Amino acid sequence: MSVPTVNELKSHAISIINSDKETFIDAAKTVYEIPETGFNEIKTSKFIDGQLRGLEFSVQTGIAKTGLKATITGKDSGPTVAVIAELDALNVPMHLGADTETGAAHACGHHAQIGILLGVAAALRGAFIKNSLSGKVVLIATPAEEFIEIQERLNLRKNSEIEFLSGKQEMIRLGTFDDVDMAMMVHTAVGSGTPMLNIGGTSNAHVSHQVRYIGKSSHAGGAPDQGINALQAAIFANSAINTQRETFREMDVARVHGIISRGGVAVNAVPDDILYEGRVRAKSLNALDHVSKKVIRCYKAGALSVGGSAEILEIAGYHPLRQDRNIQEIFVSNARSILGKESIKVLPKTYSQGGSTDMGDLSCIMPVIHPYTISASGVGHGADYIIEDYDRAVIAPAKVVAATVIDLLGNGASAAKKVIDGYSATYSRDNYVALQRAKFRIETYNSTFR
Repeated sequence: MSVPTVNELKSHAISIINSDKETFIDAAKTVYEIPETGFNEIKTSKFIDGQLRGLEFSVQTGIAKTGLKATITGKDSGPTVAVIAELDALNVPMHLGADTETGAAHACGHHAQIGILLGVAAALRGAFIKNSLSGKVVLIATPAEEFIEIQERLNLRKNSEIEFLSGKQEMIRLGTFDDVDMAMMVHTAVGSGTPMLNIGGTSNAHVSHQVRYIGKSSHAGGAPDQGINALQAAIFANSAINTQRETFREMDVARVHGIISRGGVAVNAVPDDILYEGRVRAKSLNALDHVSKKVIRCYKAGALSVGGSAEILEIAGYHPLRQDRNIQEIFVSNARSILGKESIKVLPKTYSQGGSTDMGDLSCIMPVIHPYTISASGVGHGADYIIEDYDRAVIAPAKVVAATVIDLLGNGASAAKKVIDGYSATYSRDNYVALQRAKFRIETYNSTFR
């Protein structure tokens, strides 16, 4: 019996995805209906577990609370390729698909990734394909990509349920990726028409700040002069941050934003305990450090302005995304072959819109790609973000990902071995974990003004 060619394997995978496309689209839509925020994706995780077991996979569950992992083993030994999907939703209560109790909503399109993952799983699991692969395909569903609900996650950390505050960060720490050599995922994006996909570019690094302003409570009407208004300290700090924006270099794609998540308990009392949550983003770690120091100076200025104090917690955020050129070339070739020559746009290596992803952290320890499928309307993270075309959001990328995996692990995994040989890690896993731990820092600033 002749050995099937790589093109025959790809055609077989595509036919499987086409034949059961409604199942994968329905899976994505089911996840859309049960939105859950990071580390809370219990229903979502259970649903995916059931879907994978229905495809006769043995599934490891409960990784980093809600993550999952399943494996397709090729006939011969070789590298391991991970296909990743993200489980979590956002807090967008005004979104059409928001949970009426929690306000969670899939306003970033992560639910489409579940359909992609299941499509790839179904396409590659059969003997015809896996017996022609050298290596393994690992299917990983990761929790908590959105860096939100920080106080809730800090409580999980305090209770030793997690250590790092994002899913991929925590999975790296736990060793989930120790047997993985490279990884890929596809995210939705806003737009229509041509191209259908884009790939390349980078993402911003970020750091998160939790700033607790401590003042002195007093009667807001009868004795305001005897209080120290912690809310005014936070407001002053936010204004001080705004004075720094003109100093941010355009090349650094710096972004600074914050909210007052605890603003006082009684309107007739001077607020004495306020929580300000800040986020600093920049294109490089050096730029991030530079901007973050300016912002921290503003936090201290807020405390000084009223004579209060500030407890400043710095929380390890994300690293910039490094997209692997060799995997990218294979993905682009498959997109053009399967979807058409004009179906994909390759972005400049340095391009960044300012957002962040924990795939950036993974890219520090292994080669990855993070393309986008243009299939949604509205604004990302907004109440109007909706997947308009599920064929583009789920089916098209599933085909291209499956074909890319076949290229990587077919023909004795020569392409995957080339990827490994061409990649130089920024950190080892242990060094990455140590660095992230060191980035958790607490500083207390006591004003001497009063």
